Amino acid sequence: MNVDLGIWSKLTRVVIFLVLVALLLGVGISYLPVIRQNEQYRKRVLQLDAQILKELETEKRLRASIEALRNDPKVVERLARETLGYAKPGETVIRFEPARTNSTTWR
Repeated sequence: MNVDLGIWSKLTRVVIFLVLVALLLGVGISYLPVIRQNEQYRKRVLQLDAQILKELETEKRLRASIEALRNDPKVVERLARETLGYAKPGETVIRFEPARTNSTTWR
């Protein structure tokens, strides 16, 4: 037997559909903060990856300079001359001071 309820059967279907849509929207809205937090975490991971690459380059450069200091006496001599002002016997060390500028201005 097929009973025609008229508008009530159609309204029931519409209400069920709207309830399902509301539930889906509720679930979607409840996951928005998690999605945003996930985006922030991904950005932070990318920043940290870039920092890791930068630090690896620094490490590579420092290891090369350490190896040069360990194995090359000319590098040690140059460093001693530049930073400590050392000289070989009979040499004269001349130090140049940076130019001084007057801080007062004439008007």
